[in-house]
Amino acid sequence: MKSAFAKRESRSGYFFTGPAALLMLGLVVYPLLYGFFISTQKTNLIDTWKFVGFKYYRQLLTDPAFFATLKTTGLFAFCVVLGNLCVGLLLAVIVNQKIPLANFFKVILMLPWLFPEVVVALIWKWLFNPLFGLLAHVLMITNVTKVEYDLLGKESSAFAGVVFVCVWKGYPIVMLMMLAGMKSIPQERYEAASIDGANKWQQFTNVTFPALTPIILVSAILETAWWFKHFTVIWLMTAGGPSGATKVVSIDIYMQAFTDFNFGKAAAESVIVLIILMSVSFIYYKVLRDETE
Repeated sequence: MKSAFAKRESRSGYFFTGPAALLMLGLVVYPLLYGFFISTQKTNLIDTWKFVGFKYYRQLLTDPAFFATLKTTGLFAFCVVLGNLCVGLLLAVIVNQKIPLANFFKVILMLPWLFPEVVVALIWKWLFNPLFGLLAHVLMITNVTKVEYDLLGKESSAFAGVVFVCVWKGYPIVMLMMLAGMKSIPQERYEAASIDGANKWQQFTNVTFPALTPIILVSAILETAWWFKHFTVIWLMTAGGPSGATKVVSIDIYMQAFTDFNFGKAAAESVIVLIILMSVSFIYYKVLRDETE
């Protein structure tokens, strides 16, 4: 009797988890496997399918230009993630204080996150415009430059401009996560630290920051995965230029697929990016688990 009941319970479990498993297979596993399949084909995705094995992987892994693109992508992701973490943490500490209109400032600081990426990219592209942009106007009236300064048109400044815009867009979600973490810290810890003679900075370094370490690591994982494969803002602002100064791997994949129509090579690049992100996430996970144990 007990065995029959256990079997019914088991069937009920399969019944309830089955739809979720099928959804996972259809939306996650199948696209990944199909992408890997395309990476082994020379195809136009319609009527031409020629198996080429790992040809595109060999080409990419022996191509200095591809490694240069990965280097640019890694530097871009590192700068944006670091900027988001620093700015988000700093603003979270500030607005977490008992200051007038704190909730108002929280809403204002969250606005960049609420804007669509297309809107953000176009607004800042107009602001950076050398002819009628606000930045060029300010630089000229303050006599910093005598001619219109094209920030996005120069190799030396385009990368920094794109990173700045992405940090402006991305810091609010980090700030929100840090704020949530600070609210979960028991007030008694600060009272005990104050009794022991700790000042505000010492309370931050010995109470707040250690408590936020798991949240910082989780934020770093999510931010790295997001910005390493980012496309929209960079494409709309510079399209990878000038002279490839802002050409990240997502733009290279897009151009391989929809400019050169080399879908197999584009898929191979995507698989390599997936492997890189999985490796980075695994490292973050190991660090996070070691910190929490």
